[in-house]
Amino acid sequence: MKTNGARFLESLGIPFELREYEVDPEDLSAITVAKKIGMPAEQVFKTLLITGGLNIYRFAVIPGDAELDFKKLARAARMRKAEMAPLKEVQPLTGYIRGGVTLFGARKPFPVYIDETAVLFDQISVSAGARGTQLILTPQDYLRAAQALDVEVQTADLTKDQPRMGVSEGHNA
Repeated sequence: MKTNGARFLESLGIPFELREYEVDPEDLSAITVAKKIGMPAEQVFKTLLITGGLNIYRFAVIPGDAELDFKKLARAARMRKAEMAPLKEVQPLTGYIRGGVTLFGARKPFPVYIDETAVLFDQISVSAGARGTQLILTPQDYLRAAQALDVEVQTADLTKDQPRMGVSEGHNA
């Protein structure tokens, strides 16, 4: 199924793969999507609409197996606070429904903050703009397409620190 997200990437000449899956409206989690499309959850990125107050919106793009750290996002975006935009505002602002939000083809382009882990992978998956369809592309192409929206695009550490098993990996420098 061709989506606005796919059309936007095509207009930029960016290569991608569309991967479709069966949608369970009761379970829209990125972890479930990852299983259905055969990719690790940390490579399936979810796009969240965040608000920092009246008429202040940002997109946060984080791995499917992680939780957004609102304080880290607020710092990166230079906002006093950050919280999820109310669900009733998501479709009017983006044109997309929960479980199908993407940067590409959104009604309004908002500044984009992408978790820094995206660049660690050969390929990542993001919503194509419809539930049941994912775009698979390189992180570099994703960043290039985001920059084509003519908004601020930044990578940053956006997720809550996960308790790790075993030896520390030295992330707390």
